[in-house]
Amino acid sequence: MSIIHDDFMLRTETAKRLYHDYAENLPIIDYHCHLSPAEIASDKRFASITEAWLGGDHYKWRLMRINGVSEDYITGQADDFEKFMAYAKTLETAIGNPLYHWTHLEMKRFFGINEYLTADNARKLYDQMNEMIVSPEFSAKRLIERSRVETICTTDDPVDSLEYHKAVAAEPIKNCTVRPTFRPDRAVIIERDGFDEYMRLLSAASGITVDSFDSMKKALSNRIEFFHDNGCRLSDHDFGKLPEVICDEALASNAWEKRANGGVLTDREIDAYKTCIMLYLAGEFSKHGWTMQLHMGAMRNNSSRMFASVGKDTGFDTMSDYETAYRLGRLLDAIDSYAELPRTVLYSLNPKDNYALAALCGCFTAPGVRGKTQFGSAWWFVDHRDGMEKQLRDTASLNLLSCFIGMLTDSRSFLSFPRHEYFRRILCNLLGEWVENGEYPKDQALLSRIVEGICYKNAKDYFAF
Repeated sequence: MSIIHDDFMLRTETAKRLYHDYAENLPIIDYHCHLSPAEIASDKRFASITEAWLGGDHYKWRLMRINGVSEDYITGQADDFEKFMAYAKTLETAIGNPLYHWTHLEMKRFFGINEYLTADNARKLYDQMNEMIVSPEFSAKRLIERSRVETICTTDDPVDSLEYHKAVAAEPIKNCTVRPTFRPDRAVIIERDGFDEYMRLLSAASGITVDSFDSMKKALSNRIEFFHDNGCRLSDHDFGKLPEVICDEALASNAWEKRANGGVLTDREIDAYKTCIMLYLAGEFSKHGWTMQLHMGAMRNNSSRMFASVGKDTGFDTMSDYETAYRLGRLLDAIDSYAELPRTVLYSLNPKDNYALAALCGCFTAPGVRGKTQFGSAWWFVDHRDGMEKQLRDTASLNLLSCFIGMLTDSRSFLSFPRHEYFRRILCNLLGEWVENGEYPKDQALLSRIVEGICYKNAKDYFAF
């Protein structure tokens, strides 16, 4: 039998009541994910469970490699069942890993399977799931509907035409809105290869000739207006290492010119450019009522050999150990002083930064805005039970947990929505523990508001969806 049952992870009577009475049936707001808008618009159908589960899922790929699985069975040419079997052999030994729970939640919720996956039953379950997954009930849009998802925010480049978002809006998913998210990393991270080519793409997309720092800002503003008109309400930024805050507009402009002319920038020039473009963008986001998300602490493409072989976003990233709190504090203060700090969500991939980021949130508040600066949900390498509990405990200890905007999937998979259930069970179990220990009253009216807020209502209000 499967380990997934009605009271999975709920260890107290209070936890069970909070989950089943208040959290279980709430809609999902997935405000940060990497689902493909094109696949949503085309109502993608999957050829096999292997495609749905292992296609593009670097979480699973990473675990399989750790288990010694050959790349042929991960991103290579092995057939679908061979890849599925390789995953089954890895999963059956993955005690304590969140993938064990996620996989079995997906099997239970989407396929009604009450067994746990092993190498012994892999062929039977593979055939069973494959027979089901080709049906219309497993198309991209139906999976979203069946998961009771109310809002999806994808991750989109400023030069994107948003043609697929428009197509989804023309033929909407029942009870669900799909929104783009503005992800301008290629314009912000000036030292990356391809910056010159990106300026040409930005010119074409905006209709503005980008030939200076000022014209680039105008082009980005043009794209912000376009994204806003197409439902965008969030931006997202990846900061592996935060810049030293240098508010020098002339130096930033000179850095742009130097880069455009093939020059090699100094660290100071790079940081001045990043500071000034982030000040400008944050001011634009604030004017439009957007929320700004800052992701920090990822150290990417650590294996140059595997990067050359299979490319980026394939499972070779890790958490960094860079200084975060000081530079982030200075950046938020500069934005708050020179422009206007929008609602902001802070994420760090390294849990060492939890206390620093959670405490920093309390420095940037606004009258009438609950939790204006948020310590975001446990992300990527920490979105397991221990990481989620730590994020919740640290938020409660230093901020108001009742203001927290809750979980996101950060996923490329249409089968990943049970991760919200996983989070909700962890949340209710933690709150139940505090209540049963006599640390908070067993007041159902108060507790129901807290649970419903964190799981759904806070995000809906915070993002003004």
